[in-house]
Amino acid sequence: MKAARRPIRALSGAPSSYSSARYVSRTSNPKSSAAASTPASASSLLQQATLSPKEASGSPLAKLPISSVLRSLVILSVSSSTLLLKPCIFALSTLAHPKTPVLDVAKNPLLNAVVKHTLYKQFNAGENKLEVQRSIQAIKQLGYRGVLLGYAREVLVGEGNVDIRDEKAAQAEIQTWLDGTLQTVDMAQEGDFVALKFTGMGTQVLHYLQQQAAPSEFMDNAITKVCDLAISRNVRLLVDAEEQAVQPGIEGWALKYQKYCNAKTPGRAIFYNTYQGYLRSTPATIARHLEVARQEGYTLGVKLVRGAYLKTEPRHLIWAEKEETDACYDGVVEALLTRRYNSMLQSASEEHKTELPPVNVIIATHNRDSVRKAHAIRLQQAARAESQGVDLSYAQLQGMADEVSCELLQGFPGADSSSSQESPNVYKLLTWGTVKECMGFLMRRAVENTEAVGRTKQSQEAMLGELKRRVRQVFGLGN
Repeated sequence: MKAARRPIRALSGAPSSYSSARYVSRTSNPKSSAAASTPASASSLLQQATLSPKEASGSPLAKLPISSVLRSLVILSVSSSTLLLKPCIFALSTLAHPKTPVLDVAKNPLLNAVVKHTLYKQFNAGENKLEVQRSIQAIKQLGYRGVLLGYAREVLVGEGNVDIRDEKAAQAEIQTWLDGTLQTVDMAQEGDFVALKFTGMGTQVLHYLQQQAAPSEFMDNAITKVCDLAISRNVRLLVDAEEQAVQPGIEGWALKYQKYCNAKTPGRAIFYNTYQGYLRSTPATIARHLEVARQEGYTLGVKLVRGAYLKTEPRHLIWAEKEETDACYDGVVEALLTRRYNSMLQSASEEHKTELPPVNVIIATHNRDSVRKAHAIRLQQAARAESQGVDLSYAQLQGMADEVSCELLQGFPGADSSSSQESPNVYKLLTWGTVKECMGFLMRRAVENTEAVGRTKQSQEAMLGELKRRVRQVFGLGN
């Protein structure tokens, strides 16, 4: 007898942004709560850091190869078109779940080549260690600090026939996850991150997470092996956020392995958990976890995203308006970077009401305003010669929001670079695996864009502007 379970879609907790159309609409106001989350003392630096791309002294996207610009322009043009996006999603769904060999990218060499050199190359790192390491090197040559690398192969939870009481079958699923994850850690380079998806361990693990039960001995051994290899290679780990049906269980496990890893490296987080800004509970959850880390003596690792499950989460768990999500995200970022509790992130301890304990942060978002506000806070701290004290990284998906990533690498056009000695730690999040293994990931990127057509349109316009700039330059018409 199999345990009844609700299928959990293995969507990535990767950086995500979404359309305000899903929320009660409200006219944007520069004095809104989202904008107010940036300290007033940083206002002049924020103004410098928020110049439009047209006001830039140099194009941030100039560092990209022309092949990348053209490929991005084509894919973003489709993604930002409400007319073309739905047929694209249908086509990707068909390729991800083929019913004939002709439509199976693993069996049709021509189809495999077409997908690999278009969509796959835009978002993925490669099919083997050599290809992945070439991709990592190319990203670092552009100026990125490194990558957040994940393994695309998934155990399809809710679609399999594994009985949770069948230990042999359950352990086989866990072993598959372990082998792929260890290989991913081995591919990563020193200072890189490796993304973990606990539900990828299979049906039995899903049941444990739904019940908020501690991992079994076999599960614990598998995760501990990954932790030990990451520590030995100086590679950091981060756990993806997932749906609320399993997220409380994931958070419990994340705290267990944060303590295991981070207590070994005082002041530095090896193991990060992912928090979704669109959840009303997120500030309280982070505050609670900060207090646990303080009491148990390790540095908390926080990766903050906006959220990737807007269509499937219970609506009452999510902020009613997009502006509220923005205010939550920016308010939490301000508190973390300044290590001071504020109106959004309030202390969970009666004893420690003001200062946060040590924390390392990844701002994982495609939202330009949030990135610039965070950068402005760092500029303010540098201008005041304050101890920044927080290890900060930025991350965007490979093939998405390149204009935001490249602006960060440039230090933001118009910002007074002399006021900061800090070179931002900018990472790209990408997956590896065969074209077949990555089809589910590629389909989810398309689905994600249905919630963020406006943001995708901005990226498309940025790429089009870069292409026009290069054409003008070729014909001697200046920039």
